[in-house]
Amino acid sequence: MTARARLAVTALAGVLAFLLLATANSGGYRYGVSDQAFYMPAVEQRLTPGLFSRDGALLDAQSRLMASDDFMAAVVSRTGASLPSVALMLYVVTLLLLIVAAAAFGRGLGYSWWAVALFGVLLTFRHRIAKTGANSLEGYMHPRQLAFGVGVAALACVVRGRHGLALALVVLSGVIHPTTALWFGIVVGVAAFVSQPRWRPALATLVVLGAAGALWAVTAGPLAGRLITMDAVWLGVLESKDYLFPAQWPLDAWLLNLAYPVVIVAIWRLRAARGLAGPHERGMVMGLLALVVLFLISVPLTMQRLALAVQLQITRVFWVLDFAALAGVAWWITQSRRAAVAALAILGVASAARGYYLLEVDQPERALVRVSLQETPWVDAMRWLRSQPAGWHVLADPGHAWKYGSSVRVAAGRDTLLESVKDSAMALYSRDVALRVADRTGATADYDQLTTARVRALDAAYDLDAVVVDSSHALDLPLLYRNAGFAIYDVR
Repeated sequence: MTARARLAVTALAGVLAFLLLATANSGGYRYGVSDQAFYMPAVEQRLTPGLFSRDGALLDAQSRLMASDDFMAAVVSRTGASLPSVALMLYVVTLLLLIVAAAAFGRGLGYSWWAVALFGVLLTFRHRIAKTGANSLEGYMHPRQLAFGVGVAALACVVRGRHGLALALVVLSGVIHPTTALWFGIVVGVAAFVSQPRWRPALATLVVLGAAGALWAVTAGPLAGRLITMDAVWLGVLESKDYLFPAQWPLDAWLLNLAYPVVIVAIWRLRAARGLAGPHERGMVMGLLALVVLFLISVPLTMQRLALAVQLQITRVFWVLDFAALAGVAWWITQSRRAAVAALAILGVASAARGYYLLEVDQPERALVRVSLQETPWVDAMRWLRSQPAGWHVLADPGHAWKYGSSVRVAAGRDTLLESVKDSAMALYSRDVALRVADRTGATADYDQLTTARVRALDAAYDLDAVVVDSSHALDLPLLYRNAGFAIYDVR
């Protein structure tokens, strides 16, 4: 076998190992969980326009800002594949893109294959980016993760001096998830300005046009009405999302996030001192530091509760910085072959052990890959609801998505009065949605003590069709369906 063939086989084994370890460290792949409580219903609404006639405005508050749901719906329609299958395919594509782009990024900086391999292992350790509401990996298909992978590919182009291609990739990332693309766009733009002097007039023109476009967007376009101050009701719905307001962060969150630029600059200066820094590395570092400056500028704006500043979630720039810092740490550790081998062995075993623990000890009910919803009494009840008319409005425990693993909208494809976790998240983008969530949160606060009279009152207010309760919770209403865990009563 030639050296090139051996390298190809080793690289393929490394990619497969990354897929396995990243998935295991995310607690396994699952469909329909967490943020998919929004994304999957948004796709289903595109596939079947009659769905979510009541919850459409809620979904539209976020879906109109991105095209990922249209793309997924198009893939389902043209391939005939099921939505869960398409979600799994895109999850695999996301991880493949991330590891390949990360390797290209490291090699573009001149990293050894030892450093690239260690970087890949470090990326398998799923972790929360402090006080950002984002994780480095997710155990399900998420457009934000796919956009991040495309953004990493843009950085790989930047360090090779291919800034034009990098800008094109940022545009592609923006179609998938606009705010994630924005952070990479800033890095790419600043890097091009620093590294490509002849481009500066064109970049200045692009900035002016971009500013004009942004002005139109916030005055008459899709972001109109967002240069307002969030009021108490709106903020009350977002009370649990303290990551949106850095002024409320504890000291350790500030220290951790601001350590990223320190590490990035220190590694770059060390590489430069040794004559190892690439010709375009400085531009990339300046772009990353621009993200920190943007974050610091945003802090007083979020302190003033300016809606647009809060909605942009600028704290997530630290996700990009986390990636770059991990790359630098991988390079620093692997300066000698002995250290590289030891670190790769120790961290590789640690990643495998962590993945094993999450799947076999911490949550043994989880599989490494679960393509569809796990069979439970809740999913069985939701399957029955899905067989009923599309316009049904369902009352269920407001916390049903996190209590039972999936939301009514995902598992049953039906409108629901309130899904507290995701509905409050979507309230970030619309005061009207926030008012809706606040109203319904108050109306369902006593769900555990739900009585027939209370159900009738909620029906009078919200025009319900069915109510789902624990099977031991009896209501004086016609019983439609019952299983070992849940009972569904007729409210019509």
